[in-house]
Parts: sequence; C-alpha cells; structure tokens
Amino acid sequence: MDDVSEGKDFSFPKQEEKILEWWTEVKAFETQLEKTKDLPEYIFYDGPPFATGLPHYGHILAGTIKDIVTRYQTMTGHHVTRRFGWDCHGLPVEHEIDVKLGIKTREDVIKMGIGNYNEECRSIVTRYVGEWEKVITRTGRWIDFKNDYKTMDLNFMESVWWVFSQLFKKNLVYRGFKVMPYSTGCKTPLSNFEANSNYKEVPDPEIMVTFPIVDDQEGAAFVAWTTTPWTLPSNLALCVNSNLVYVKVKSKSNGKIYVVAESRLSELPVEKAKKGTPNGAVDDKSKGKTKSSVVAYEVLDKFPGSSLVGKKYVPLFDYFKEFSDVAFRVVADDYVTSDSGTGIVHCAPAFGEDDYRVCLENQIINKGENLVMAVDDDGCFTERITDFIGRYVKEADKDIIQAVKEKGRLVKTGSFTHSYPFCWRSDTPLIYRAVPSWFVAVEKLKDQLLENNEKTKWVPAFVKEKRFHNWLENARDWAISRSRFWGTPLPIWISEDGVDIEVIGSVEELEKRSGVKVTDLHRHKIDHITIPSPRGEKFGVLHRVEDVFDCWFESGSMPYAYIHYPFENEEFFQKNFPGHFVAEGLDQTRGWFYTLMVLSTALFEKPAFRNLICNGLVLAEDGKKMSKRLKNYPSPMEVIDDYGADALRLYIINSPVVRAEPLRFKKDGVYGVVKDVFLPWYNAYRFLVQNAKRLEVEGLPPLVPHDPTTLLNSANVLDQWINSATQSLVHFVRQEMDAYRLYTVVPYLLKFIDNLTNIYVRFNRKRLKGRTGEEDCRIALSTLYHVLLTSCKAMAPFTPFFTEVLYRNLRKVSNGSEESIHYCSFPQVEGKGGSRIEQSVNRMMTIIDLARNIRERHNKPLKTPLREMIVVHPDAEFLNDIAGKLKEYVLEELNVKSVVPCNDPLLYASLRAEPDFSVLGKRLGKSMRVVAEAVKAMSQEEILAFEKSGEITIANHCLKLSDIKIVRGFKRPDGVTEDQMDASGDGDVLVILDLRPDDSLFEAGFAREVVNRIQKLRKKSALEPTDIVEVYFKSLDEDKSVTAQILKSQEAYIKEAIGSPLLDSSLTPEHAVMIAEETYHNISNCNFQITLSRPALAFNNKAILHLYSGNAKYANALKVYLLSRDHFNLKTEFLVGINKIKVDCIENQPAIDVVLGEHMFLTVGDYYSQTTTNNFS
Repeated sequence: MDDVSEGKDFSFPKQEEKILEWWTEVKAFETQLEKTKDLPEYIFYDGPPFATGLPHYGHILAGTIKDIVTRYQTMTGHHVTRRFGWDCHGLPVEHEIDVKLGIKTREDVIKMGIGNYNEECRSIVTRYVGEWEKVITRTGRWIDFKNDYKTMDLNFMESVWWVFSQLFKKNLVYRGFKVMPYSTGCKTPLSNFEANSNYKEVPDPEIMVTFPIVDDQEGAAFVAWTTTPWTLPSNLALCVNSNLVYVKVKSKSNGKIYVVAESRLSELPVEKAKKGTPNGAVDDKSKGKTKSSVVAYEVLDKFPGSSLVGKKYVPLFDYFKEFSDVAFRVVADDYVTSDSGTGIVHCAPAFGEDDYRVCLENQIINKGENLVMAVDDDGCFTERITDFIGRYVKEADKDIIQAVKEKGRLVKTGSFTHSYPFCWRSDTPLIYRAVPSWFVAVEKLKDQLLENNEKTKWVPAFVKEKRFHNWLENARDWAISRSRFWGTPLPIWISEDGVDIEVIGSVEELEKRSGVKVTDLHRHKIDHITIPSPRGEKFGVLHRVEDVFDCWFESGSMPYAYIHYPFENEEFFQKNFPGHFVAEGLDQTRGWFYTLMVLSTALFEKPAFRNLICNGLVLAEDGKKMSKRLKNYPSPMEVIDDYGADALRLYIINSPVVRAEPLRFKKDGVYGVVKDVFLPWYNAYRFLVQNAKRLEVEGLPPLVPHDPTTLLNSANVLDQWINSATQSLVHFVRQEMDAYRLYTVVPYLLKFIDNLTNIYVRFNRKRLKGRTGEEDCRIALSTLYHVLLTSCKAMAPFTPFFTEVLYRNLRKVSNGSEESIHYCSFPQVEGKGGSRIEQSVNRMMTIIDLARNIRERHNKPLKTPLREMIVVHPDAEFLNDIAGKLKEYVLEELNVKSVVPCNDPLLYASLRAEPDFSVLGKRLGKSMRVVAEAVKAMSQEEILAFEKSGEITIANHCLKLSDIKIVRGFKRPDGVTEDQMDASGDGDVLVILDLRPDDSLFEAGFAREVVNRIQKLRKKSALEPTDIVEVYFKSLDEDKSVTAQILKSQEAYIKEAIGSPLLDSSLTPEHAVMIAEETYHNISNCNFQITLSRPALAFNNKAILHLYSGNAKYANALKVYLLSRDHFNLKTEFLVGINKIKVDCIENQPAIDVVLGEHMFLTVGDYYSQTTTNNFS
C-alpha cells in the first residue's frame, strides 16, 4: 500500500476530483454496466426535470437518493440502467420565449408563425444540459447523459400518442369544460398542482350586492357577497344552502328589506337614516359594527333555505338576457356555508368550479353545449360585455363596483387581504375560468387506483397512507389538454361537423391514413395534415384539434415512452413492469407520482412502480425558501468545493428531508460530517497504512492480510468484537437498504466509525504497533484491514468517492480484487453479528464513561492512578467478561489497579421505581394517580423481580420496562465520605470508584505523566507514528534519585507505552541529531527535561578495537565510515546479511566483518538494553 498523508493535509474535494478523472479514464460507469449486463434487471424511473434552469439542492437531494439505491442494487446482483431524462415541453419553455420575444397574446404567436415559435422553444431546451451534467457528475451520481431521453424526441412523443389512443379505446377520454386555474400571463390553464405553488398575500375588493326578488310584495332583495366583482357580469344564478335558516329583515334606519342567512345577519352594514335612497343602494363604504347589526334590523320572517329554491330575481346586468328562461333563479347546494359572506353565493358558471357544477346540475347550462365565455384567453372581456369590452378583468373591478353602485344595487364595499394564487411562471394573478378540454375519466378508475396504491411501498409510509391516499380518494377527472404550442399535440382528428373523431396511435398510422411522410410530431410539422372522412369524400376531411398535451401527461407516460414502448422493447417491458423504484419530492404526490399511477392503472390495471422514496423540501438556514434573489443559501458547488460531495451526500441523507420533512440547510452541518465521519474514518485507515509500512521499515516482510475466515477465530476479544460489529453493520445496511430506509444508515455508520477509532484502534495500539509480537501485530492489522475493506464496500453506495480512494490503496495487498470498489459485490453477512461480545463491549464503554464522569466530578485526571473500581451488574456473564477478557482494557483506559465485579444489586445501591409520566399519562388517563402511587411504593424485591420478568400488573394495567424508570442510588459504606468513594449509574449498571490516595500509586502516576509529555512532544514535532526516535530524560531536581528510582520501577511500562527505552541524558552520543527538547516543571512535584533525537548508532568500542588488534586509528576510521552511512540503508544491509556486513572499502585498512549487536547497535536504546542485560563495558 502507498503512504498516506495526515488528515489535516488530506483534501477530500481534491481527492474526489482525482477519482472523477480516473472514473472517466477507465470508463468506470460503462464498465460496471457491462459487467452486470447478464444479471436480473432492476428498473429505475428517473423523473425528467426541465433543463431551462440550473440544478439546485432539491435536484441534488433526489439525485443522491436515486444514486444510493441504484448503486446498492447493482452491488447486490442487478443490472441497473440509468438514463437521464429531460422535460422539454410546456409552460417553462414557452414563458422564457414569450419574455425574450416580448410576446403578450396568443395572436402574437400566430403572427410570427407557430413553426418559428416552436423552433425558438426547441433552441433553448438544452441550454443548461452541460451545466447539469457537470453538477450531477460532480455529486458522484452515475447516470447516462449520452443515452438520455427527451420528451420532445419523436420516439417519446409517438409512445405518448399510443398511451392516449389506448385510453380513448377504453372509453376513458371525453371532451368537456373544466373550470381551471388560468394564467392570463401565459394564456393557458394550469393544473391544480401548478396553481398551488405560488400564493401571495394581496388585497382584494369585497362587496355585497342586491338581487331584487321578482314579484316580492315587500320589495325584498337577496344579498350576495363576492370578492371577484369582475365575475358579476356573468352571473346566472344564486345559490343557498337548503339546511340553513334564512331571514327577511328590514333596516330600522332606511326601510330596506334584505334576505340573508340568519347566521350572517351581523355582516350587514349599520347605516344612518337617509331620505330618498332606493332599496339596495348605499352611498358610502360601511363602517358598521358587527354587534349592532342585529339591533339595526327588524326580522320580518324566518324560513329554511329550501323554501327559496326556484325563486327568480332581477339580473344585475342584461348581457345574458337570452338565458332568462332557465337562469336568474335560486338553486341550493351544500358548498354554501354559514362561516363567510351572507349565506347566498352568486354563481357565474364560467368562473368557478362549484358554480359550474351547480349550474350544470340544475340545468341552467348543459353538458356538452358550448359555454358562453365572457372573458378571452388574455383575461379581457369579450364584445358580449359591451360596457367593459377589452378591459383586463382584474383592472375592471373598480369600474364594475361603480356600475353596481350607480344601479342602486351596492350594499357594502370594502377590501380584505388574503392568500391568492399567482402564476408560478409569469407571476400574474390567476383567475378561475372554464376552458374546453379533453379529459381522462379518472373518477371511473378511483377504486382501482386505491387498490393499486396498496400494492406499493412508500418511504415514509404516511405519505402513501395519508396524503396520496386522500388525493386519490378525491381524484377528479384530469384535464390533459392545453391550448398551447410547444408540446406533444393531441392525436385527435375531427370533422368540421364534429361527427367523426379519429385518434391516431402511431406515426405509421398517421402516414397510412394521410399519405404524408412524418418525421416530427410537433404542431408546426403536423397541423396541416388532414385525414379523409370515414363517411366518404362528400363529408370532407378531418383536421387535428389545436391542443397539446399537459406536460404531466408526457412525464406520466415516461415508463413506456423512454423505451419507445410498444414500438420497441416489448419483451423487456413486459418482463420488468411495474418498475422497481422511483424517488422525487413531496410535491410530486400530486404531480408525477399521481400521473404515473393514473396512466399505469388505466393501461395495465397495475401501479407504475413498486417502491418509492419521497423527500421533503430543502429550505435555507433561516427556514425560508431558498431564493437566488435573497442569496440566503450557499451554492451547491461552493459546498462541494469546500467539503466534498460525499460529505454533502451524507449530510442530506442523514436529515429529516429523507423522511419527507423539511431540512434547514446549514453549511456548517456539512463540515460537521467531515469532522465527525470522514476524518475519524480516514485516521483509522491511515493508522492501518502507517503500521503496515512500519513492518517494511523495520525490515519485516510486507503485510499480506490473513484470510478473513481465519480471523473470525482470533483469540483477541477486540478482534472478535470488531468482526462481529462489522457483520452487524453489513446486516443492518442490507436490512435498511432492502426496506429503502436510507436515513437510518448514517447514524449507525457514525456509531460504527466511533467504535472503530475510539475502541478498536485506540485500545489495540500496542498490538497494531507491533509491541505484542509480530504475529499478533499481523493479526490485528489484518483484522483492521478487513474491517475497513468491508465497511468501505458497505458504504460505497453512500460515499462513492471516499470509499474508492481507500479501496484503490487497500486492494494493492489483495490479489484478484476488482479494479474499482463499484465493481464489487455488496458484502455478505458471514458469521454471527450482534453477538454477546458486542453487548459486553458496549457495556464496557458505558462503564468507562461512568468512571470518567466520576473522575471529572472529583477533578481526578486519568493520569492519576486509582486503587479500585467496583462494577455492579445483575448479569454474571458480563461481569465475567469485565473481570476476564476485557479487564486489561478497562484497567489501562481508566488507570485503576483492580476491578471488582459484584452481582448483588443491593450491596451498594438502593433501588426506587418512578413511573414514566410521558409514556403512561395518555394511556392510563384517570388511573394514572393510582398506578403512580403503587409504582413509587414498590419494594426493593418487587423492583428486582420486575426487572427480571420485564413486566408487572398494577391496578389491572400491565406495565413494561419502558413504562417504569428504575433509579439506583449509591449506598456508601459506613465511615466513607463522598470524596473517598463515589458512584455513577446508568440503567442496570453501577460503577463505584475508590478515590482515596495511595502512595503506592504515585510512581505509576508519574510514569503516565512522563509518557503523556513524550507523546505531546512527538505530536508538536509533527512526527508520524512510524517515525522512530530516541527519547532522553534529564532530571532537573537537586535530588535526582527520586525520579531515577521511579523510572527504574516503571521502566517496562514506559518502554511499552513509547515503543523504546527511556534513556538517561548522560547516554546521549555526540553525533545524535536532536529533533525537539522541552523542559517541564512541577509535574508531580518533579522537574525534568525531555529530548527527542533521530536514532543514533552506538558502538562497542572494546569489540571494535579487538577487530583491528588494538589499532585505535583503524577503529576510529570504521566508526567515521559507519556514521557516514544512511541509517535506513545500513539497517537493510544488516537485514540482508543476517546481522553481519563486510567492510572492505576503507583505504589502507584490512576488510573486516561487523556484527550487529556485537560491534555496533543501530540505536542507543538497543545498546542500552543489551548492556544492561549482558553487562557490556
């Protein structure tokens, strides 16, 4: 394996860019697809975005979810085709061209020519494709841009035609009128989904208008309330609620007589008496008080709303007088409520969904007949409305109110601020307007839709069960046509008399029926094509209707159209439908998810997909919508350039947004992922590589990792534990990914990496550094190697860059491995994860944390050794582990001399039970007080029995362990103070520390202080763990015997801790190269100096002199020569010569053999160790 840099020098973004270059160089994605081509298909549908804007966090989020799932499915044995798609038609494109060319009306398009207009649209569709590819690729997503699909391609459009023709054959298509949100800015109706996406708080007028009752003896008038005065010229009916009580009232001030709902009487204005004012008129805006309205009016009569049905009234305007026989009468419907207005609603069927329905049900208008429309496509009044012809409706409100006032029909006027929908593209206010449209009869499919929804799996499930289910429950027929230009044209040809309707399902059929060659299905290429009437020549020809498809119909047809089904890939489709997986945002429950479900149900009686992940909205840090204008969020590329794509991926996946909840995006959160996940992960990997390289530096054979199956039988308890934990990780990731719960994986990974670095690597440093023997070192390194390799494979779908970086180095010591981690199979669960050893180590860490807390409370740093720790726990097996195979780790980590297990919970603790009110409160209700008292009164024995059985019945309520909190209070031995002994508990474990000072522990404490200073000086000197240094100690005290005695008694501990002997400064040779030196004062009342130097050669002068028969000149020349040699090369030569080298290159000196360990030593430490053992002089 190659050397690696320190974490602080490792740039995650730059490494990712190198990986991207390498992926491109080796065609990694293409190679993966080729390697898996014969595996079972996993079908993923990618919802097409518009390419007229740049990708934002919402796209990156959905793209990351898709990439993780498809990478995982590839690694688990599937072939996953991933083709990017583009939504090319519709309003977003047309609106940009309208703005660019200054197009205001439909006529402007006709004048410039539909062909010119559509080609302008086509020219901008792929404007940002390059930018999209750059950003999406940089996020690590593997998807095919070269073989993408576009909704404007001929093949895609032809499949859309086929879909529509099938619906027509199934009698699921009809023509009618639909009152829809209508954009006068874009001159087109919008879907409800589009209309709901841009609400604003705006002021609007509100007025009350009188409608005198025909033949009423008292001259009474109905009073209706409206916030859309511009609809009054089109009034055809008034609507009441049959079940409400209505009153006829007379104003005490002016004698006017009104009919309103009794519950809304308070809304009538209070007026001062005026003479000569006709019934229904008011001169000024009313400022009447609500409470005094009832007093201001005399109630003449009360009656149910049903009694008003059929009564005629005097129209406000005479623009629709030809409807007098059927219109201008009262009808009833439950949509009229008692909480707003006057309880009487004015109905203009062309401008309200309920208005249209009610008028249709009461035969004021008839289905199928042309509805008289008083407002044109630009939102202006037609010539029928003679007084306001050509006026934009919203601008005409004031003049219409004035006209009503002049007619003496205005009761009250004012304004109010409310939330009103605006066009999401043109930012103009929407109106509701009846438009002729072609419909898919969705209501016929409702039961099948609900049934198919049950066959799908959604994450999170509540979106399917609540939001989407409710949407399907209330599904209305879907208006799929748009009176626009740039889109897939409806394949409907109609005769002039409307008798012949032909739906074309393919290009071939159109060519055959028309005799015209077809190469493009856009309007300007086919609008001129006619079809002969099936009734014969005398009936003329059929012309295509002008409408195009709602672009949601196109995206809903994607599962068929992107593979040109049924014209191609028929067998492939039949084998793999429904698709396995889709993922988009929460807003698509009423958009793409819905249209997919409707069309697949209509065509095949199946859902379009099997599994779905629905994500929430990514908001700015302040909780507001991300806004380019406000600049309230960092650009995605800025975040990636700073912290890397992997960090961004993990940040968004480990957030509420993957559970369909909003995420407040914080750049600091991405940095937190780098700090908490990637740096510890990298440092564990770096520690492995450095210690594997150390073997080579020390002249030992390179690391060849042991077979993982043999490592499962390692005798070391932490090897057993980390192997088990790794299997648990693999099992967990498989389990959660198979269930599409991506958001649970990252917290588990965080805990795993924390355990790997802070338990396995930290507690095993001696083994990994070779201080427990070479073979034990190789077992530990091999275990760490396989843990890192396996965890990298398990996390490759989530962090494709970082795992690739690690894998490319790790594979260098593994024969026959795949070139890229993304060609590897996902790890199988081998052995049994989640075993008892995992539980024991987790409990051990709890004990360590509790003991640390006690030390902190009493200001006892870990460097201070303590005499004893008592662990109280009811599980005898766990206590055996703590007192047995885990004991050495506990003792070393906590710096205590002994661990005493105790399984008698009452020896050091008193128990008391507390009810968990947050859990039990709602469940028990009034019984809570009785149960709480009984729980608090539980005896010690009852508590222990409850813990053992796991449940207890109190007042006929069965309580579980999660319902009752068991509190352990420390029972301190008699005569012992808190400063002398203290405890800390968590659940069923209690840790007790003996804090009393012990002189016998002083030496061990001082030794730890010295080791601590040496380690800090190494770090300060920027030394790598593999850098070999010699450490010299110099006492600065007057009485040097104290430290000398301590260091002698602690010699073995210090040598093991720092990896070499601690040398007295008097042993420092003149030729030693110093690296660092620092002086320390008042450390355990001692003063001393620590010096670090490069390894220095040490000579046995007597033995060298003997080589040359006592010739001192020759002996000195040999030492000069050896000191001039490179230390590493000299060490290598001794290794090759089996601790012996021949020196025959010194001029005028005889050749001699120098033996390592006899004539010289590679370090002063080696010389010191041997001389103290062998008494060399």
